[in-house]
Amino acid sequence: MVTEDALRAQHYGFLARLLSAAPGDAVLEQVASMTGDETAFGQAYGALARAAAGTTSAEVEREFFELFVGVGRGELLPYASFYLTGFLNERPLAELRADLRWLGVERAAGRYEPEDHVAFVFEVMAGLASGDVAGNQARFFDKHIAPWAGQFFDDLAIAPSAAFYRPVAEIGRQFVDIEARAFALAN
Repeated sequence: MVTEDALRAQHYGFLARLLSAAPGDAVLEQVASMTGDETAFGQAYGALARAAAGTTSAEVEREFFELFVGVGRGELLPYASFYLTGFLNERPLAELRADLRWLGVERAAGRYEPEDHVAFVFEVMAGLASGDVAGNQARFFDKHIAPWAGQFFDDLAIAPSAAFYRPVAEIGRQFVDIEARAFALAN
C-alpha cells in the first residue's frame, strides 16, 4: 500500500518534472494514459491527460519556451524571489539557500537555474515527503512555497501561451491549496 507521504512526493515530483523542462514523447504518452475521477483534482488530471493526448512534444516544447524561457524573457518568471520581491536573486533565494544547506541539499551539477525555481522547491518537497531529505515539511512549505506558488499557478493558468500547461496550473494550484490546508490543520 502506498502511503500518503509517498503519494504527496509523487505529486511534487510529477509537477517538478513538468515545470523543469518540456516533456518528451514518452512522458506525454504516459500523461495521456492517466485517468481522473469526479473530484476537482481528478478532473484536473483528466484535463491534463486530454491535453497530452491532443498535442505533440514539439508543440509542448514551443509552449514551454514561450512560457518560461522566451527571447529575452518568458511570459512567466517561476522564481520565489520574483514573486515575493519583484526582482530575481533577492532575499528569498538567499533564505532558501541557507535552509538548503541546513537540509544538506545541493543543486545538481549541470543545473543553472537559481534554486528558488518552482520546480526545484517542488523537488525538495518531494524529497521531504518521501523521507529522502530529513527536515520539517510544514516549515519548508510555509516558508518557501505557500507565500507565492499559488499565485504562480494562477498566472500560469491565464498565460497567453498556455495550452498543455493550463491543466498543469490547475493541478498545481489545487495541490498547493490542499497542502496548505493540511499543514494548517496539523498545527
